[in-house]
Amino acid sequence: MTGYRIKQHPILPIPEPEMIEFFWQDKPLSAHKGETISAALFANGIRTFGHHHKDGSPLGIFCANGQCAQCMVIADGKPLKSCMEIVTNGMRVYPNDGHPRLPEVSVVPELKPIPEIDIPVLIIGGGPAGLSAAIELGKLGAEVILVDDKHRLGGKLVLQTHRFFGSSKAVYAGTRGIDIATRLENEVRAYPSVQIWPQTTCLAVFSDQKVGVLKDGKHYVLIRPQVLLVATGAREKFLAFKGNTLPGVFGAGAFQTLVNRDLALPAEKLFIVGGGNVGLIAGYHALQAGIGVVGLVEALPQCGGYKVHKDKLVRMGVPIYTSHTILSANGQDHVESVTIARVDEQFQPVPGSERSYACDSVLIAVGLDPVNEFFHKANDFGIPAFVAGDAEEIAEASAAIFSGKIKGLEVAHHLGLNTGEIPAEWYRMGEILKSKPGNVLSEKMPDLPEGVLPVFHCSQEIPCDPCSTLCPQHLIFIDQQDIRSTPKFVQDNFACKACLKCIAGCPGLAITLVDYRSSSERPLVSIPYEFSRESIHIGDQVTLEDTQGDELGTAEVVNIRALKANDRTIVIQVEVEQNIAPHIAGIRMQQPAITQPMLQYVNHVTDDTIVCRCEHVTAGEIRECIRNGYRDINEIKTVTRACMGACGAKTCAPLIHRIFREEGVPYDQVTDPSRRPLFVEVGLGVFAGENGEGDNQ
Repeated sequence: MTGYRIKQHPILPIPEPEMIEFFWQDKPLSAHKGETISAALFANGIRTFGHHHKDGSPLGIFCANGQCAQCMVIADGKPLKSCMEIVTNGMRVYPNDGHPRLPEVSVVPELKPIPEIDIPVLIIGGGPAGLSAAIELGKLGAEVILVDDKHRLGGKLVLQTHRFFGSSKAVYAGTRGIDIATRLENEVRAYPSVQIWPQTTCLAVFSDQKVGVLKDGKHYVLIRPQVLLVATGAREKFLAFKGNTLPGVFGAGAFQTLVNRDLALPAEKLFIVGGGNVGLIAGYHALQAGIGVVGLVEALPQCGGYKVHKDKLVRMGVPIYTSHTILSANGQDHVESVTIARVDEQFQPVPGSERSYACDSVLIAVGLDPVNEFFHKANDFGIPAFVAGDAEEIAEASAAIFSGKIKGLEVAHHLGLNTGEIPAEWYRMGEILKSKPGNVLSEKMPDLPEGVLPVFHCSQEIPCDPCSTLCPQHLIFIDQQDIRSTPKFVQDNFACKACLKCIAGCPGLAITLVDYRSSSERPLVSIPYEFSRESIHIGDQVTLEDTQGDELGTAEVVNIRALKANDRTIVIQVEVEQNIAPHIAGIRMQQPAITQPMLQYVNHVTDDTIVCRCEHVTAGEIRECIRNGYRDINEIKTVTRACMGACGAKTCAPLIHRIFREEGVPYDQVTDPSRRPLFVEVGLGVFAGENGEGDNQ
């Protein structure tokens, strides 16, 4: 890899930011003003941020969401999570090698009383659910403080370059996530009763019904809300496999943060583990950024994400291996290859099915867990609390938007504000948006080769209706009582005028248009395209694929169309034989060479698999404790230090429970580890009122 910043992108604008200088191990490097330390390091080709104190193994980034401490560095003398801290001019950054040393103290810091604030509503989380709730409360004039630990509002919306599914009327379906984030932020900032505190981390909920937050990363404040709304989203699940802590193994959120927010290139050849929507979408984002996607494994017989997301990857040249799992990530100081194998009905690897693939990064997308600690603790201490979005139930971002809207009005009801009754239809729509993918129907081809006919390559029942709202002739029908129905074309006397709006606006890129008007023998086929305009030209030969990724042949590009309101999707047009025209679903984007297995599979030689990332405790150590009769994870913690690291058992506790199950120990015999009073680690000086830069307010 020769360059580490994205120079062109089909969706995202490439800014020309102000450049600053910082130092890595005393070497001067350049950074964009306002980006995080981790982004600046990646943009300079640095993937290893330190070495573990226990075994000296290299450490890189994993979550990029402040949930783990994998990316810890020493910045200006302080141990900091590089994914959460903004790089500053002249900052001196060093690897976190071993245990970080406490900074020398020559002057006793000035201590001030801890400020306390009373507020009707505190919202934790500025993602889709938190912003939507704040908007509803802002409309009613309710006084709200909204805190978010990032420097930009929007949560995962700011990472989503694709258009959203769902209801066009209810949740901006057909609009890209990055644009929804901007719309929600602009709307919430229009209400003066809503205070917005970015770069503010909620640390704990206390028994005196106060919530401790670290404002601007410097000042500790206690907030006493009348009502607490938790909209903290979700954290990614960890996966136990050999080599899982190598630099280059990271979560989907970290990958999308680096690519779509920071415009940094974290990989050249990527392998994906997990076939839910998160993994499938991340693969598409990788292709858009010019990153090769070597393959994707899913342990289940079918991908759990939307079929249109899977189909989109397959027809672009990404192989998907269902009923497969990852055995190991291989390499010395960073990922160099990945080894996978087929699994049987008990999800055990099948001997002899092992294959290895050359890659430099492995993306883990095996599910999410709600970040709901604050909600449960508020209930324990008697604080009126509500929960919205993924913190309540893992679903799509469109569901989180609508969930936040409903919860905002429920909070208003609790405060006694005059809002009227929340319509029953809202709750029904909320359930539809949270629904899992439904039945897969047979793909229907047009009956007659005449006129202009849209072909719908979306055959799964999912909540989505933008195509029906985009057609100016009202020729596309989706049942508005249940938008999970698949679209139907109302074939009415050649009424379709080939405006191409449905093609450019489909979130799944799952509509093509076949135009028989000039020739019924060689019709014109229009295909959506969301890659760089410079990557394709009239006269180019392209490989055509059907929904299943099977090659239909090649064709010459005869025209490239860009609609005025195309939302950065262009339309490629080709002339082909009548018999294949309706079957064309897309264009292959990467060549098969990148997806070929290595001649021999790589057998990873490490002794065991890491379960606790923070303390590098292995599965073997945990099993030994269980076989010696340990049933209390607190005892295992005492012996091995598992669950004792910076993340506070957020990632390893579920894996330890899995090992108990594998050892035949029932869940009701296992004692969970004690939860820490603080859910996010912070320097002790904060609680003493240590004065940072500026006023402690």
